[in-house]
Amino acid sequence: MAASLPLIDHWSPMNTLAAGTPDLGRIGLWRGGSLLTPQIAATAERLGYGTVWVGGSPTSDLDVVDELLDATERITVATGIVNIWTAPAREVAASFHRIEQRHPGRFVLGIGIGHRENQGEVYQRPYAALVDYLDALDAEGVPAARRMISALGPRTLKLAAERSAGTHPYMTTPAHTRFARATIGDGPLIALEQRLVMDEDDNTARATARQFLARYLALSNYRRTLESHGFTASDLDDGATDAAVDALAPHGTPAILAAAVRAQRDAGADHVCVQFLPQREDPARPLELLAGELGLAG
Repeated sequence: MAASLPLIDHWSPMNTLAAGTPDLGRIGLWRGGSLLTPQIAATAERLGYGTVWVGGSPTSDLDVVDELLDATERITVATGIVNIWTAPAREVAASFHRIEQRHPGRFVLGIGIGHRENQGEVYQRPYAALVDYLDALDAEGVPAARRMISALGPRTLKLAAERSAGTHPYMTTPAHTRFARATIGDGPLIALEQRLVMDEDDNTARATARQFLARYLALSNYRRTLESHGFTASDLDDGATDAAVDALAPHGTPAILAAAVRAQRDAGADHVCVQFLPQREDPARPLELLAGELGLAG
C-alpha cells in the first residue's frame, strides 16, 4: 500500500507554484456542473478540500462559478473543463475578468478540446485550435498561471506545461500520472480527477462503476490513453474486466479510497480532485469520511 499522506493542515505542494497560481490544495472535489450546488461547495470548504471543480462543459458566462464563490470564503473554484469548441475565448475571458474582480485569486480556468465523438465536423485540427484559443486568452489578458489544460498525450501535456499552470487530466490512473510527470517535469501542476465508489459490496460497487465508465470507454481519446498505459483492449471491452473496473474506479472503505488518492499523489500528482459515484448521490458523507482518512483540516 502507498505511503500515508502526512496529516497536515496546509497543503505542501510537490512543486513550487508559479507566481500568481492559486493554491489548489492537495485534495479537491470534481462534480458535474448541473449537480454542483453552493451548499456542496460550502461543505467541501468546511471539510478542508482546496478546490471545487465544475465538471462537464460550463457555458462561457461561467455564472455557476460566481454562485460557488459567493457561497464560500476561501476555496478555489476551477472549471474541468470549458470546451473550446462551444465557449468562445473572448466571452470566457470576459467572464474570467468579471470573476477575478469579484473574487480575486480564487478562480482557475480549465480548458480542453473535449471528444471527437461529441463535436462532429467542428473537431478539426484540435491541437491547432487549442493553440489559437490560448492565443486569444493571451490577447484578452487571461494570465497563463490562472489557467490549466486538460491534456493526455505528450504534445498537449507539453503545451500545458508551457502555456498554463499545468494539466487537469481526466479518466487516468497512476501509470498515466507517472508518464505525465516525466513528460512535463517538475514545476507545472498535475491536478487530476479520480473516480471513487464508497461502497464495500463488490457487486454493487462494480455495477455503479460500469454504468459510469461505459460512456468513457467508448471514447477514442480515453481508450487510446488507457491502452497506452497498462490496459489491453480485452481489459476494456464488453463492460471491462473486474480488475480494470477496480483500477479505474476504486471502491471500498474510506481507508481504501484514501489509499487510491495517495497512489496518485505518489505517482506525481500535485492535486487530486475526487469524483464520487454514483454521481447523483449527495456527496456530503463521502466527503466527510474521506477528509477524515486524509487528514484534511476544516
